[in-house]
Amino acid sequence: MDKVRFGIIGLGNQGTTYAVGLFAAGKIENGVVSCMCDIDPAKIELMRKKYTGEAAYFTDYIAMLDSGLCDAVLVETPHYLHPEMAIACFERGIPVIVEKPAGVYALQVREMNAAADKYHAKFAVMFNQRTNCLYRKMREMMAAGAVGQLQRVVWVITDWYRTQYYYDTGSWRATWDGEGGGVLINQCPHQLDLISWVVGEQPVRVRGFCSYGRWHDIEVEDEVTAYFTYKSGATGVFVTTTGETPGVNRLEISGTGGRLVCEGGKLLYYKNASDAGEFSRTAQAAFARPEVVCEEPETDGSNAQHAGIINNFANALLGKEPFFVDGREGIRGVELMNAIELSGWRGGEEVPLPVDAGEYLKELNMHRAHSRRKTGSGVVADTADTAGTYGSEVR
Repeated sequence: MDKVRFGIIGLGNQGTTYAVGLFAAGKIENGVVSCMCDIDPAKIELMRKKYTGEAAYFTDYIAMLDSGLCDAVLVETPHYLHPEMAIACFERGIPVIVEKPAGVYALQVREMNAAADKYHAKFAVMFNQRTNCLYRKMREMMAAGAVGQLQRVVWVITDWYRTQYYYDTGSWRATWDGEGGGVLINQCPHQLDLISWVVGEQPVRVRGFCSYGRWHDIEVEDEVTAYFTYKSGATGVFVTTTGETPGVNRLEISGTGGRLVCEGGKLLYYKNASDAGEFSRTAQAAFARPEVVCEEPETDGSNAQHAGIINNFANALLGKEPFFVDGREGIRGVELMNAIELSGWRGGEEVPLPVDAGEYLKELNMHRAHSRRKTGSGVVADTADTAGTYGSEVR
């Protein structure tokens, strides 16, 4: 094939962004949209008005998968459906990009990964923030030992401010039964992925302190502070909310060799002239400290975001380049999210990783059983323009 024919399942904000803002705008070099699906006819009618290209439309995603009209699929539906729909693609040999997060709970994501292995599936999760040159550079420097022995990881990501109107525009949003969580599962899957991808390891223990509906009329968490412990004894703090403005997005990784700081579209490296541990053992003065040099590491300047992930996926299917994201890695962020949430439900009790997937699902289902049900299709007057809402961009 000359170009990969993509089908899109789910025509809400994100599905519309991909169809109209990327494919129709010519930003996907070796891919086209050939078919789209949504269970809501109103969303299909909205898409017919927005998307000027030729495409078939379906209200049943299985019918779309079996139509023979798509070579690959983008899954843009509420989170609980991601693994189910991905597995349906695996069974038919259709490569798929799943929107973040990979799923709501670890058990279903583990099942998805097992199915991917069984069918030798080609799939990715939309971890578009991995394309950011700053995070790629941090990952490269961490792998090269730039900060020495890891001591501390701190990510304060509070520039996710959302209005009550935002939460009211989707019948599934901000409910345990519809979305499966709040700021952790909606806004922060990228950071929960990156914090392991960049650092190079997962925490082994987590404490989570969550506030539910503190700043909005919602039942799920809209403010979180989590504490991490790594295998080496290094610690971490993760702070996020959708109720604060102006917010901040600052990632710090500290070690005996120095510190990396990513904030405001800039990466700084504070490099110790000698290892802090060794300096402490050999110094002959009480208040001495290693000399420090501040550098701004050079990057390639690229930050291709969603278009970059889709372009890479299409090019990899055509044999033009290797796959950038392996969807099986999506389990890490879900495990971390589940551990934070489980700890929050238990008043900050320490939770080990990997999380007890069965125990988490049991407690999640207890919350789902009492979840408030919202009515309506989620279509207001139109889908929302999500440009500029993703954070972590090079400015």
